[in-house]
Amino acid sequence: MSSSKQQLISSTQIILAGALFLLLTGNMSYFGKVLETYPWNSDNAGFLVSVIVVLACEITLVISLLSLLIPARVTVSLLLLLSALTAYFSDAFGVVIDTVMIRNTLQTNPAEMADLINLSFLLRLLLLGLAPIALLWYLPLRPESYWRRSRKQLLLVLVSIVTALLSMALFSSQYASFIRVHKAFRYYANPIFPLYSAGKYLVKAGVDSSPHPLVQLAPEATISKSDPDYELTIMVVGEAARRDRFSLNGYSRNTNPELSGESRVFSYTHISSCGTSTSVSVPCMFALSGRKDYDSSEDGNTQNVLDVLQRAGVSVLWRDNNSSSQGVADRVQYEDFRTPDKNPECDDECRDVGMLSGLQDYIDTHSGDILIVLHQMGNHGPAYYKRYPAEYKRFTPACRSVELSECTDAEIGNAYDNAIGYTDYFLSQVIALLKANTPAYETAMLYVSDHGESLGENDLYLHGLPYALAPKEQTDIPVILWLGESSDIDVHSVLTRLEKKNSQDAVFQTLLTIYEVKTELPSIPPGLFETKESD
Repeated sequence: MSSSKQQLISSTQIILAGALFLLLTGNMSYFGKVLETYPWNSDNAGFLVSVIVVLACEITLVISLLSLLIPARVTVSLLLLLSALTAYFSDAFGVVIDTVMIRNTLQTNPAEMADLINLSFLLRLLLLGLAPIALLWYLPLRPESYWRRSRKQLLLVLVSIVTALLSMALFSSQYASFIRVHKAFRYYANPIFPLYSAGKYLVKAGVDSSPHPLVQLAPEATISKSDPDYELTIMVVGEAARRDRFSLNGYSRNTNPELSGESRVFSYTHISSCGTSTSVSVPCMFALSGRKDYDSSEDGNTQNVLDVLQRAGVSVLWRDNNSSSQGVADRVQYEDFRTPDKNPECDDECRDVGMLSGLQDYIDTHSGDILIVLHQMGNHGPAYYKRYPAEYKRFTPACRSVELSECTDAEIGNAYDNAIGYTDYFLSQVIALLKANTPAYETAMLYVSDHGESLGENDLYLHGLPYALAPKEQTDIPVILWLGESSDIDVHSVLTRLEKKNSQDAVFQTLLTIYEVKTELPSIPPGLFETKESD
């Protein structure tokens, strides 16, 4: 009988064992960041032990509180899964699981999600998630009344709080800077911060789900009658392209052989993105608010510049070969080009160039001003090798794995640069289409990437870091303008702004300028150029 009792586990043991396991297996990135600032030596040893104790107490506190609502075994099981998943992306790519990343994940289509699933991911999930969960449920649980179990868990809460406070008090001077100066450390505390982010996201989603009236922008918007010519502009929204990997901007490799051979091509060299993810940058660049004031919940219920243009009389078409328009094209004509039934250029995946199919017919059947937005798959990672056909494999050896740890940074860079080369070809085809329509329209192409991409610098990969932490590789973006011979955009104003600092905030006014739309909107950030008439 006593031998049988010794084999039973209590909820308290589950909580403590779960906290210890999560501390040791889910926080490599957290401790790595701490050790970068506080290297292990005799001066820092005591403080570092204190940091470990405090995080252990925080994890124990969270599990104990949650276990008051749901059984400890269920709580620990869920946190083991959460920790295994989030730790993989933090450790492999330097990704932070905040509310933006959660939204990105939920909006990612199955094909993009499949690119992120590899052997390392599955092994992490199995060994640090599913296997300990199976063991946890295999061990018999000691029966306890709810009140007895709750008293023990409340005692754990109290002990965790007191222990953490005492541990911090011993090194109060170091914690002063640790908490205030190094706030970024908390983003890597697992599963504390992912759990906090998930809760914050659910609360915000609940608030956002309540109906809100659509806020109309610039109901008075009109197109100037002084210019009798019609505009045809194709705006290309890029994906994960870095400014410094374009040879137009001085990159040593010739990643832009097509564009460099075109006349009237202008590349802006100091443009920053609105965010570090598609779900933020794409809606933000078309919004009036700009990066500093952008709020996804509020701006999602406010019309954007496409709405203003359409109401002023511009025919607006959005074609998408990425995840979606992120709500930007909800009220304009939208076409999905991610499947072969719509996109004629599909092999391993549907190619961006397929979005040009049938565009001439669209132009021919519409009169007046036209704006066409093409949302690329571009350089979406980590499967950069999938983003270009075989004939664009110019830089070798190129990484051909979604598991970037299997490739050197040079191989990853080669695959990435090949994808940039394919974007160069795609943009040249956009220009060719516009040239064919230049006699009938004032033509222009505007290319704006949504955000940049980390390729191993400081052990970071992909994108999506909180903006305050994001390196320039994730926020410095290429912006390219091509002007047809018939365009009335003032080239002098373009040249004077090519090297000036600007951001995606300029897109709103830039599109209004192209179509010479007059509004009474106040405080619009300046655009990328002026028209000859406005000068």
